[in-house]
Amino acid sequence: MAIKKKKVVVKTSKDVLKILCESIKDTLSKVTASNVTYSKTFIKTNKTCLRPDIGCFVLFEGGFTGLVAMNFSADAALEIYKKFNISMGMPEEELTNHHTSSEVADTIGELMNQCIGQFQIALKKEIGIGVNQNQPRMVALTQAMRISLETEIDKPEFMRVEFRTSENKLFYVETTFEKVDFVMEKTPDVVREQEVDVDNLIEDQKKENGGGEGSKSNKVDEEFLKKLGL
Repeated sequence: MAIKKKKVVVKTSKDVLKILCESIKDTLSKVTASNVTYSKTFIKTNKTCLRPDIGCFVLFEGGFTGLVAMNFSADAALEIYKKFNISMGMPEEELTNHHTSSEVADTIGELMNQCIGQFQIALKKEIGIGVNQNQPRMVALTQAMRISLETEIDKPEFMRVEFRTSENKLFYVETTFEKVDFVMEKTPDVVREQEVDVDNLIEDQKKENGGGEGSKSNKVDEEFLKKLGL
């Protein structure tokens, strides 16, 4: 009987960054019903900053430690805000035109939360590690502000990635990740974990709750939130 050899696969923090970028691209494209893209060139820097006009950041820890900042120009933030709300059925004339509005801040913060939630699911699926996040924070800025982790990292890696909206408005993702290698052993006949489909989960949950006015509770149970990575 032949013995199947285990295949060793090594993933790095740059693979984590790619998973993050794909999660952001897929999430924003879906919720805005538009085409959001990112540059395949990752820029190595020496710091992570919040930059004008709107900066949003989140910290996470667990399998490894990191900091993610998303920096939007006023035009990029407004485009994403409007496309998201229009796709949800809001009339365009009822939407604000000021990027400093609390409505824009709330939308950008919520969308970053969704992006990081999808990142958590993808990270667990692709690399097999879990991370916990804090609540994203958003701030309107007139000048750049450097941010850093309270936890000291021996070998931090600072990267920046350019994103582009469907109307060619630019925004940037900046990260601080600890430099780590993830060494995984795989056999040729390993069955991959089934991909989590957020839409299907939501529909299943609606059915379980009764799907209408007869539902006893509108609260989403904790197990469902865990499935979504929230």
